[in-house]
Amino acid sequence: MIGTEPGTGTAPERRQEHREHGEHPPHRTILPTADSAHVRARLGEALRAHGRTLALVILLHSIAALAGLAAPWLLGTIIDAVRSGTTTARIDATVALIAGAMVVHAVFTYGSVAASIRFGEAFIAELREEFMRSVLRLPLATVERAGSGDLVTRTGRDAGHLAYVVRSSLPEAIIALVTCSLTVVAVGTVHPLLLLPALTAVPVFWLGTRWYLRRATPGYERELAAYGDLVQGMTDTVEGAHTVEALRRADRMRARGDRNIGRAYAAERYTLWIRSVWYPTLDLGYGLPVAATFLTGGWLYTQGIVTLGQATAATLFVYQLIEPLDRLIMQLDALMYGFAAMRRLLGIRLAAADGAGSKPPGSTPPRAAAASPATSASTGSGRVELRDVHFGYRPDVEVLPGVDLSLRPGERLAMVGPSGAGKSTLGKLIAGIHAPTSGSVLVGGADLSTLPSHEQRRRVVLVTQETHVFRGTLGDNVAMACDGAVTPEEISAALEATECAEWIRDLPEGLDTRVGTGALELDPAHTQQLALARLVLADPRVLILDEATSLIDPRAAHRLERSLNAVLEGRTVVAIAHRLHTAHDADRIAVVQDGGITELGTHDELLARDGSYASLWRTWHGDSAQHPNM
Repeated sequence: MIGTEPGTGTAPERRQEHREHGEHPPHRTILPTADSAHVRARLGEALRAHGRTLALVILLHSIAALAGLAAPWLLGTIIDAVRSGTTTARIDATVALIAGAMVVHAVFTYGSVAASIRFGEAFIAELREEFMRSVLRLPLATVERAGSGDLVTRTGRDAGHLAYVVRSSLPEAIIALVTCSLTVVAVGTVHPLLLLPALTAVPVFWLGTRWYLRRATPGYERELAAYGDLVQGMTDTVEGAHTVEALRRADRMRARGDRNIGRAYAAERYTLWIRSVWYPTLDLGYGLPVAATFLTGGWLYTQGIVTLGQATAATLFVYQLIEPLDRLIMQLDALMYGFAAMRRLLGIRLAAADGAGSKPPGSTPPRAAAASPATSASTGSGRVELRDVHFGYRPDVEVLPGVDLSLRPGERLAMVGPSGAGKSTLGKLIAGIHAPTSGSVLVGGADLSTLPSHEQRRRVVLVTQETHVFRGTLGDNVAMACDGAVTPEEISAALEATECAEWIRDLPEGLDTRVGTGALELDPAHTQQLALARLVLADPRVLILDEATSLIDPRAAHRLERSLNAVLEGRTVVAIAHRLHTAHDADRIAVVQDGGITELGTHDELLARDGSYASLWRTWHGDSAQHPNM
């Protein structure tokens, strides 16, 4: 689509219209979540891509950790030296070595932290770019059915937390793991028997952490999903505030918000509960090995197995183990949250890759067929064929109960009918936004459900009244419709065709004028004209206009549509008519009622039949001040 999202009106308005006129809103289906295997595979890719940086982190911190272990070791040697008799010079030299080891520890720790930050920033940059590419490749039907709340939560909250994990938690966990491993080796170096009391915390940590991990991942996934529902509910209420007030549904929306808050509160309370059970277990595990090593070392000293300096060094090593071990355990909680967030972010890539959700629930998946070289090289002709097309937003309710339609290349078809009759749904099927439950939609001889999304967009484009202005210059807003470079002359021609050029020339900076949030705010009519200018540049073979000029003054819209007629000569156009003069100018007119095409023919033919279209025409033509809701 050219700068628009599918549908007309805000989400609450669309759902209310569906309820009143028989159409049903899309079934809400949460976006997919990747499994653990996909996460491990993605981490493996990162390891292969950034293995050198990660190896440098481990090497630098290993040196830093060894330097940090020098102090307890040297302190133990001083104790033994004093007991056996030594000189002041030797003690001074040992103290100097301790000071030097502390300096080495600080320098290499700084280097390892800097390297870990580089690793984290590079990895999170890749993940963000990959995520945004996946979001932009998502089938529009998938986004419509899932709702914006889940996607917004993944884009904001999930991506932000994963960024924190990759930048901070993951490097800290790696550094802490290296430190713990080297410290345990140091205890064994002092005396192998002292390893036994040092490892008494392992069963405590193992049992407690295993209990926690079995509950953490599903708990955090429920928490993230609950926040997605909360954001969706807030978005619907804010976007449809006027509709909510007009229909007096404020209490219902407030109750919905309270339920969403309650579910989010319960989900977060659950994860807080598992942490409150897990943390006391960890506190026991921290103190137990220190006490056990101290008592065991003292007993071994009395038996003459170890020296007093060795017992002291081992106890200090185990005590020094608490800090990195605590960091490792604390980061484990963040890593579990990040693991759940990464599963949700990678789920977007899966949805974009296989087109999950491109067909309605209960329908058969589209055939996996790649475009042939001949198909890829050309958008084909503008012939459109609908063959026994059935469609429903839900498996139990059919919106289109079998539609057959054939359009010649270059033909202009106007679709008219009452609100909720299925005109927009039919337009979205022709545009490839929805795939039929059964039957087929062919554009240029190819079944749209077998084509990748970019090939669909080359063949057919949908423009609705929901247009968008992106932050940037006016020129950039128009040129974004094309994949390749666009010349200023091409942009100017598109603007002239859509009657934008005159008011843009009046702006001080012309096409370089910045628009969007924090810049020039365009009115709805000018915004819609920009969307139509993008359409001219996109140059599709088939064009779907879903009330695309409804926000423009009727006389101006009529002129604009006539200008577009000249520009779009040779293209197949399906116009969902809001004003009957659009239908009058079309080659043929289709009257849509109850999801089916009840009348099809030229303007004169339908008037002669004296059916539904003739009745609408007489109503509109008899009083030009009254335009029936089409």
